[in-house]
Amino acid sequence: MKYHFIPYNFGGIEKQDFKKARVVVLPVPYDSTASFISGSKMGPKSIIYASRFLDELFDPKGKGNLLGIKDTEIFTLDEIEINKNSAREAIESIEEAVYNEIIKYNKIPLVLGGEHSITLGVVRALRKKHKNFSILHFDAHTDLIDELENTKYSHGSVMRRVYDLKIPFVQIGIRNLNSEVKEFVKRKKIKSYLMPEVPSANEVLDSLTEKVYISFDLDAFDPSILPAVGTPEPGGLLWQQVIDIIKAVSKKKRIIGCDVVELCPIPGSVQSEFTAAKLAYHLIVNANDSQK
Repeated sequence: MKYHFIPYNFGGIEKQDFKKARVVVLPVPYDSTASFISGSKMGPKSIIYASRFLDELFDPKGKGNLLGIKDTEIFTLDEIEINKNSAREAIESIEEAVYNEIIKYNKIPLVLGGEHSITLGVVRALRKKHKNFSILHFDAHTDLIDELENTKYSHGSVMRRVYDLKIPFVQIGIRNLNSEVKEFVKRKKIKSYLMPEVPSANEVLDSLTEKVYISFDLDAFDPSILPAVGTPEPGGLLWQQVIDIIKAVSKKKRIIGCDVVELCPIPGSVQSEFTAAKLAYHLIVNANDSQK
């Protein structure tokens, strides 16, 4: 029996073409500040592996249409070399790679983590090209702790550092925060939706700028949908709630980049990897559509 070889890149694309690509996938296997469950450094490989077996995605609300994208519109880079001397230097190396390998060429980054701290490097790289944008942040946690385990560049501090950059953001799926963070959210008037409240698409759109970056921590999902995450929390978002919001954003805004972070693969299970890969595919399709 002869088996067809599937290339090891997002979607198993046989002939990648960087010049034609609109979305560039960057694997970032970094989890040095993980504080509960480590292993998210294996997330990028697991998502890419699962993506090689995805077909075009069915859109149940699109009159039976398939969500597709041309192979030539996606390009997957090799994993980057990360400076691990310190968390700060790691973020700087991510910023440099995202800018020099993706943004400089006017491509849309889809970054696969890895822990959530990597988002700061991507956002700082985007600021070199895009002066005004906002962030749509899906997460079970606010990630607004000022310092965690002696570093300001922790996965639990990433949105605090984004706040320091004066970049506006909207948080959806939040269901765990301490009193200090709760007071910070209230005092700074941060748009943070606490579960079980899920905002309508129009509410989300009204809070975002014309250009939008989407940061998706997979623990935003309920664990029944995606259990393999660094810090799981019950009572999370459902699949269609997420997809409907992302689709609405792509119709009214311009998506300038995305990340999918905090997948910690569970040995013997592939549920989470395939769900994460499908989410990444949806982000690619919607980011691409938002440019038209």
